Amino acid sequence: MPTFYEFFAGGGMARAGLGPEWTCLFANDFDEKKASSYIENWGDDDLWVGDVAQVDTNKLPSQADLAWASFPCQDLSLAGSGAGLIGARSGAFWAFWRHIAQLRSEGRGPATVVLENVCGLITSHGGQDFSAIISALSGGGYRCGAVVIDAVYFVPQSRPRLFVIGVRDDLFIDAESQSDGPDGKWHPQSLIKAQSQLSEDCIANWIWWNFPTPNHRNIGLVDLIQDEPVGVNWHTSAETKRLLSMMNATNREKIRAAKSTGKRMVGTIYKRTRADGPGGTKVQRAEVRFDNVAGCLRTPGGGSSRQTIVIVEGNSVHSRLLSTREAARLMGLPDEYILPKKYNDAYHLAGDGLAVPVVRFLAKNILEPVLSAGGKGIVKAA
Repeated sequence: MPTFYEFFAGGGMARAGLGPEWTCLFANDFDEKKASSYIENWGDDDLWVGDVAQVDTNKLPSQADLAWASFPCQDLSLAGSGAGLIGARSGAFWAFWRHIAQLRSEGRGPATVVLENVCGLITSHGGQDFSAIISALSGGGYRCGAVVIDAVYFVPQSRPRLFVIGVRDDLFIDAESQSDGPDGKWHPQSLIKAQSQLSEDCIANWIWWNFPTPNHRNIGLVDLIQDEPVGVNWHTSAETKRLLSMMNATNREKIRAAKSTGKRMVGTIYKRTRADGPGGTKVQRAEVRFDNVAGCLRTPGGGSSRQTIVIVEGNSVHSRLLSTREAARLMGLPDEYILPKKYNDAYHLAGDGLAVPVVRFLAKNILEPVLSAGGKGIVKAA
């Protein structure tokens, strides 16, 4: 069975995606609330709660086949501070990487490394942050490449995320896992440009990872909505009316069109600050979508960060907050997954987490083929 370390573990969504055929050797997170959820679902045998910088590599058992790190995105996201990898939160990557470098110096560097973050990492500081990460992996003895995978291929949520995948340079990578050049499905123009700006050594160690086309997703948002949601109340008619009044003409037309279908239509609403016309005053607007896909879940920093469900049936319009179980379903978590009892804690866990089917897809098509041969799952290069 392949083994892994899960840094910045949150509620263990990487663990959920890897599945029962993988064995966790060590997990770490500094957030006590997330750690409580991790323990509820996975137990506390492998978890160490505390600052990643304080992790003692002597407590990292054995030699893992994978080190997974979904390091904080706050300084890299479009809504963040813009501090990048020198920021107090996203800069935690460097503490993680020091541990990997230490393991390499001890002769027990993980066979593979996966970093997950927002797509803003690609362009942060003009691409310098992305270049710094690739330089760290390449200089540390890993051949690597990056892909952008949108969770919408697997769950009805628009959620593109960047994955940097590194393979130790003494391991074999089969031809099916790599391609001669970028594929627009996994490598957007921003990533292609960022790769072209890397150093010659990094480009020499770069891999254009290759994935098969995902199977057609057979579930939509409407399939995940609870008829009797737990922990949220339906808005009053006055609250729904106020929400509709916050829409511009384009979004009001979407509501009108939904009414005209005569069907039960389920949509989602986010509140966003928009300019009221060219050069106008910024106002809060409610924006709705009825494409059977939810917007990207966020952490609940404020009321506008929480997604609202709107259900239209004929001339009837009802609204409420997305329930925490619905949020978990949008991340691909099974209903057996135990969520925190408080709404904001559960919503934060989901919004700050990993889409579970994306992890499984990545493991099946890249990690497991690399780790497929031999007792420890490591294939030596010829």
